Amino acid sequence: MRRRDFIKVIAGSAAAWPLTARAQSVPPLIGYLAEGKPEGTAALVDAVRNGLGETGLVEGKDYISEFRSAGGDAYVLPGLATELVQHRATVIVSLDTLAGARAAKAVTTAVPIVFVTGADPVRARLVESLNRPGGNITGISSMNLELGSKLIGLLHELLPAAKRIAILVNIENADAARLMITDTQKAAFSRGLQTEFVFASNEGEIEPALSRLGARSQALIIQPDVGIQLKDREAFAALAVREKLPTIAAVEGFAKTGGLMSYGSSFVEAHRLAGTYVGRILKGETPWDLPVQRATKFDFVINLKTAKALGLTLPPTLLARADEVIE
Repeated sequence: MRRRDFIKVIAGSAAAWPLTARAQSVPPLIGYLAEGKPEGTAALVDAVRNGLGETGLVEGKDYISEFRSAGGDAYVLPGLATELVQHRATVIVSLDTLAGARAAKAVTTAVPIVFVTGADPVRARLVESLNRPGGNITGISSMNLELGSKLIGLLHELLPAAKRIAILVNIENADAARLMITDTQKAAFSRGLQTEFVFASNEGEIEPALSRLGARSQALIIQPDVGIQLKDREAFAALAVREKLPTIAAVEGFAKTGGLMSYGSSFVEAHRLAGTYVGRILKGETPWDLPVQRATKFDFVINLKTAKALGLTLPPTLLARADEVIE
């Protein structure tokens, strides 16, 4: 037997043992690990449950769940991941952040981990490759954190005379912030644009941050995890209009709730797919059998009502490319 195959057999035995042992006593335990607050990730947990249901598994009968939330503080994620391992989680699901997946990976090589992230998992060094993730981890990438260049391009097409674009990032989520800063700076520089980064780690910090921008920047990009955690997107959209900031986000539904434009894949759909992976693992498959899936469908939505409130006339070429235009 080759050394690699031997290692896989041993590792597989370690990962599969809790499934067999728990089947004789209590249902398998799914441990949810989230960086965001519970109210902000409830829809994502529901999506995972839907995916599990598609594999024929029912909560309370075929599995039980425990939830750990960092409340927006990424620094506590390793401790929360350790708690789930100590509670003998059968599978850990990292819900909404690259930091959570990294924390879970750092504390266990035996418990299967299924992640959902907006980053490219190979670039982020979560997995060895998409087809062969390696180790005890696999998952789904919405790729929304990798869209900085696309978002810059759409704003530049809308506002060709703009010279400076602001990017709202959550500095507490250092991994995501770093990706957004690197990608948007590079894309902006190639178009002769300047960038200004605005930092907000919670919803209460957003309004003061935007107010400090003044007239320095002509448009705004929202880091996906900031947009996901916004409880009142309508109020945020009104704030952006008040500050005269055309805004785009790689967040599902952002334009439908008053934002000017959104471009990205469905984060809810990514979590549903993650749920199907969790179900397959509970039924005996191993993470290295499940290739990482990346989003391939990205929806571009424009809100004409918001454009009118901002006094903007959208180029026909931009409107023609939209998947949905909200009148």
